Amino acid sequence: MSTHVISDTRVLTGRSLRHILRSPDTIITTAVTPIALMLLFVYVLGGAINTGSDESYINYMLPGILLITIASGIAYTAYRLFLDMQGGIFERFQSMPIARSSVLWAHVLTSLVANLVSVAIVVGVALLMGFRTGASVGAWLAIAGILVLFTLALTWLAVIAGLSAKTVDGASAFSYPLIFLPFISSAFVPTATMPGPVAWFAENQPVTSIVNSIRALFAQEPVGSDLWVALAWCLGILALAYAFAMAAYRRKIA
Repeated sequence: MSTHVISDTRVLTGRSLRHILRSPDTIITTAVTPIALMLLFVYVLGGAINTGSDESYINYMLPGILLITIASGIAYTAYRLFLDMQGGIFERFQSMPIARSSVLWAHVLTSLVANLVSVAIVVGVALLMGFRTGASVGAWLAIAGILVLFTLALTWLAVIAGLSAKTVDGASAFSYPLIFLPFISSAFVPTATMPGPVAWFAENQPVTSIVNSIRALFAQEPVGSDLWVALAWCLGILALAYAFAMAAYRRKIA
């Protein structure tokens, strides 16, 4: 980014963050569903689930819950972007000396901040529910890095939805499959317990490698190849989503 783009992005991100601060229920709502799922799985279903290890179930399923938190939060990015498009904000910005890409980056960075706050809330509740980890500072930073990449990748997908949707419901509905994806992965049960075709899909979709990497880092265990697979998925989705989002944006403002 040039200095001009960075400066414009900073100003527009401040605008978006002020909207979030005026309506903190967005972050609270994003955190409610994952917290409810944690309560359900740990206190109702957890006793009947055999993960094949001695660790507590909250430790096992937290990585998947963190991904669900992010998948829930990015729907608001598509929603806010759609409202800006419909409200004529983009046309107003085009008449000003503002770097065009900074408008999208402001929404993306706002999503990143809001989702990290939601993730922090969920981790705090998990600690109250008995989650424990001896992960080092380096491991925590690695986990944060994975979550940031995952958030950026999904947020750029949300940008595509926000730019392409015809209705408000359509702008946010795209996130539903993303929220559901962790349930067909290693997030809640080992993939070995699933029927053959389902297990194959679970083993080869991006959420499983991301969940396995975060779980290993929390447990202070070797991450193995899962980390590289997770990074490849995140970076690949991010690159493709960014390219398609910018193409869709250029068509919109042409």
